[in-house]
Amino acid sequence: MKPRYAVLVCLFCLGIYIQGKLHAESIRALIAGNLEIALDNPGGVSIPLSYISAVTIGLDQDVRFFRGVELELTVPQAYLGYYGSLAIALYANLDAAPEPGVADLEARQISFEPIPNKIQTVYQIPIQSSHGLRTTPYISVPTGVIPPSSFPLLFRIMPVIKGLNEEIESMVFQLHIKPILSNEGAVKILPRYPEQLLGKPFILLIDDAVIEKPEEEQVLREGEHHLVVLSEDYRNESRRFMVERGKVLDIIVELQDPTPIIIFEAPENALIYVDNELLANTLKPYPAEPGKHEIKFQMSDYSIIRSLTVQKGKIYQVALTVDITISESE
Repeated sequence: MKPRYAVLVCLFCLGIYIQGKLHAESIRALIAGNLEIALDNPGGVSIPLSYISAVTIGLDQDVRFFRGVELELTVPQAYLGYYGSLAIALYANLDAAPEPGVADLEARQISFEPIPNKIQTVYQIPIQSSHGLRTTPYISVPTGVIPPSSFPLLFRIMPVIKGLNEEIESMVFQLHIKPILSNEGAVKILPRYPEQLLGKPFILLIDDAVIEKPEEEQVLREGEHHLVVLSEDYRNESRRFMVERGKVLDIIVELQDPTPIIIFEAPENALIYVDNELLANTLKPYPAEPGKHEIKFQMSDYSIIRSLTVQKGKIYQVALTVDITISESE
């Protein structure tokens, strides 16, 4: 490393992640583009930058599943021979949303350091207080949190020495940004009411906890969950569902009339009676009142009678089977 580069590196390292810099400063930047981090694009977006380029980084309105923002800067192999020539700076609280091209801005600098002496550098910027992000040998995480209200951010590459080599001026740097998602998703319950029982109340439980406002989205950890619907006016229902990280799952709940249903299965020539009343259509489910009923199957001169006690919200299947027994004797 050349001596003047070493001195510059030492000086700039003192300014890495200047969290105490509260006042805005005037900057002129060459805006290469405006990028947005969105929930529906978890893989993120990339943009090529030059040695004097800048890019704005915005957030989609829905950031409830975001822990932070990841920036990955990839430099050309040839740049490693010029370590200390360029720095990267990060700004927040821009006074305007600049269009591509040269822009004069007021912004607050939150980070400044020389481009590290490696091909790829990853920064993870927390935007929520309980972010759980940690610095590792491969990832840098600044102290403090940059709230969503401070976005858009401005990421900038800039020279820190004069008389840059022409090779540097022709280099292309690649910046990739993406959201860092929490291990949560959400579920939205969409009830469908039968016309004759429109708007009747029901109790919704998720993982055995009563949901006080079932009409609102429920934020849950990713993985399997259990839903139960309890009601005196509809059939009780129980089902399992999966929540994916950063996604909202719509669950349609078909609320059904709790009148007990009897489904019959019998040969075509069989007559079926319920409480001595002949059924006109034995293929259609029969709605029964709760309580005890007498079921009669009749085929020619043969008949069989059984008693059935039905309960509210239940479905019963009653089948008449005809079997043939063959035996052999000497």
